[in-house]
Amino acid sequence: MNILFLVNHLNVGGITSYILTLGKGLKVKGHRVIVASSGGALMDKMLELGFECFVVPLDTKSELSPKILKSFLILRKLIKEENIDIIHSHSRTTQVLAALLSRRTRPARVFTCHGFFKPRLFRRLFPLWGDKIIAISHQVDEHLVRDFAVSGEDIEVVHNGVDIKRFGNIEPEFRDQERQKLRLRNSPVVGIVARLSDVKGHVYLLGAMKSVLDKIPAAQLLIVGEGRMKDELVKRASELGIDKSVYFVAHSEDTRKILAAMDVFVMPSLQEGLGLALMEAMAAGLAVVGSDIGGIKALIKDGENGLLVSPADTEGLSKAILELLQDEEKRKRFGREAAKFIAANFSQEKMVNGTERIYLECLNKKAG
Repeated sequence: MNILFLVNHLNVGGITSYILTLGKGLKVKGHRVIVASSGGALMDKMLELGFECFVVPLDTKSELSPKILKSFLILRKLIKEENIDIIHSHSRTTQVLAALLSRRTRPARVFTCHGFFKPRLFRRLFPLWGDKIIAISHQVDEHLVRDFAVSGEDIEVVHNGVDIKRFGNIEPEFRDQERQKLRLRNSPVVGIVARLSDVKGHVYLLGAMKSVLDKIPAAQLLIVGEGRMKDELVKRASELGIDKSVYFVAHSEDTRKILAAMDVFVMPSLQEGLGLALMEAMAAGLAVVGSDIGGIKALIKDGENGLLVSPADTEGLSKAILELLQDEEKRKRFGREAAKFIAANFSQEKMVNGTERIYLECLNKKAG
């Protein structure tokens, strides 16, 4: 199959990681993978892996942006010339572009819903879901049915997958090396990898770290990600008097390296479709703490492979983090169980095979 991924950008983030993992697996199975985006930090990596990349002006969040029309004019010729079988979109704006392209060229159209949409009127009037919707979790599936009246028959749940071999077996020497690169002290590190958005709950993590530092003064918080809340979070850390123990890193092109520097990974989101960064942290054998919401509770089994706390619960977060930092045996046991859980349930192979099956179903339906 010739598969075209439509994505807004190729900067570090969950959707880009999803495309890398899925695309690598599809290529191993003999499929051709083409990516159209506005470019980004990880485009060179995709080119090295043998992906074909095309740059189009998709750096927009507006479904009515003229950039979508410009991208359409560029890609409609490519789709015909390259005999594209599947258009796979990953956001609302690329969903609109895919609908325009498929009406002129008739390839099958698949959309992956990576999280939760606000039920805006335009989305209700022009759903543009495609031939099949992939939901990354059962919670996202339920959201589409409940909030957008999508037929359950049009949705397939295919969980995000993780390249287990890549994230496993992090040696102590590698951990020390990555901490030195980040200029972290040789003391406990709590970390989060997520865009700097209010829905990710960073402000509650900062509040929790205030209490953690009262008990473990040498502890450090590593915040990895970019977003509009950066200045607000830096200010909040200063107001709490913990700024010298909080480290902000814009992004890392290799998540494995950033996770290697951490002892405990925290995902205090207020809303989460599944949580790819959380899955990668678990695959890397980290003890994890997460909010008891959405897809997070499908990953963390409280008291078995991590700890769950109520969303927006600063005190609960601090207690959970302290419990893990103060109990090395429990921290290591949770990490081992987390890695086993991800390997058994969220492998790259399962993700690739499930997605390939959906592609073939869509093509067979069009042919029949």
